[in-house]
Amino acid sequence: MKGLPGRQTRGLQTGSRLDCIDNTGAKIVEIISVKGYKGVRRRRASAGIGALLVVTVKKGSPEMRKQVVNAVIVRQRRPFRRPDGTMV
Repeated sequence: MKGLPGRQTRGLQTGSRLDCIDNTGAKIVEIISVKGYKGVRRRRASAGIGALLVVTVKKGSPEMRKQVVNAVIVRQRRPFRRPDGTMV
């Protein structure tokens, strides 16, 4: 039996600011680009849960500020659809 694909709702785009939830010293990060995003010309790259991002640290410890680092989205406010049809 073939698996049911889940449609991912991408609720974040380039330029969005996110709260950082790990212990690196970064507090607020801003999305620069989304790795592996293939879109239409002039369309802003969007990202959802599990997307690999390139971000810059806007607020945090002096050692972390103004650095460009990789990040992964682990939660979002916008509801997304699970393969069984439920919205979470």
